Amino acid sequence: MWTRAELKEMAKNALNKQYWLCVGVLFVQNAIIAAVSAMTFGIAALLVVGPLIVGMNFFFMSSFFGGNPTFEQMFTKGFVPYGRKLGGMLWMFLFIWLWSLLFLIPGIIKSFSYAMTPYILGDCPNVKAQDALKLSMRMMHGYKGELFVLYLSFIGWMILSSFTCGLLYVLYVGPYIEMTKAGFYGKVKTLALQKNIISPQELNPPVEY
Repeated sequence: MWTRAELKEMAKNALNKQYWLCVGVLFVQNAIIAAVSAMTFGIAALLVVGPLIVGMNFFFMSSFFGGNPTFEQMFTKGFVPYGRKLGGMLWMFLFIWLWSLLFLIPGIIKSFSYAMTPYILGDCPNVKAQDALKLSMRMMHGYKGELFVLYLSFIGWMILSSFTCGLLYVLYVGPYIEMTKAGFYGKVKTLALQKNIISPQELNPPVEY
């Protein structure tokens, strides 16, 4: 499977194909979250942050794998069905917070275990909210350290962005990181399927009426 260097190179190539759209998606997402948080003192932000993350992650995931996602899909994939996307993300936030109460390290470890949850919620429309967290934990077993190192590999870019008051982050670093993370999801999902850690049926369960 792809190395970290290969993953980042693929992310760069995908970003170049839809550069301005990727920049716009990330900018609008952050702007909405900031505006809602400011207007409601952070209370209503809980109702939009999770679905927006799901929608944005779906956008970058589709773009990484050669799709042609539209700007509108950030909202349709993030908010439809709203209850499932919101519920899955709220469960994720809650569990990470509860683990963080046991000191910082357990919370950080769990945040890596649950890192694939928003991608699963956007990629697999029939997976239930809590099942998305369980699948993420299984997919990330043995790969939490690899994701941590992937994050560390962007430290130089983050430091450089700080010298531009965040402008470089908006115009390049942020979309680059999100595209790379989307590729990482594709990697761990493929490996989990190949190793029978998860099954295709779990990612596409029958719809319950």
